[in-house]
Amino acid sequence: MDLNKYIYVFLLSLVPSFEGRYAVIVGITEGCSIVEALLPSILGIVFLSVTLPIALPMVDSLMIKLERTRLRKVANTYLKYVSKVRKKAKPYLGWGLIGLIAFVALPLPGTGIWTGSLAAYIFGIRKKKAILALLIGGVFSVLITLTMSLGIKLWAVM
Repeated sequence: MDLNKYIYVFLLSLVPSFEGRYAVIVGITEGCSIVEALLPSILGIVFLSVTLPIALPMVDSLMIKLERTRLRKVANTYLKYVSKVRKKAKPYLGWGLIGLIAFVALPLPGTGIWTGSLAAYIFGIRKKKAILALLIGGVFSVLITLTMSLGIKLWAVM
């Protein structure tokens, strides 16, 4: 496979709400084999699952500081998003680690690793547990999307 396609799929896997679950499909439509599309998608999941739980406390501190500056609109946008995530994730996170995995794994708008990591941070889930749940949920999300897409592709051929 062309290295540019690997990089393209990897970068797509880092995009919020798109992530690895849709990057793998784009990779396949770009001519990659399933394995060639899975590898950079999974690498993106690993990267996000490890870096986001570490970075979010710093982002949160920055946004609190921005509230008292001219950039308070940026901080307010972030805080509104946090409020939406809190409402959306609350039913899932009552189930603990399994709930976070399910929240990340469901390939629906507003779910995924980005939102799941923010939800884990908001609800005080320890980083190690959050990273594990994000990894498992992210991989399940890719497998769910890939299975559905291949099923549709096979159905179209029949």
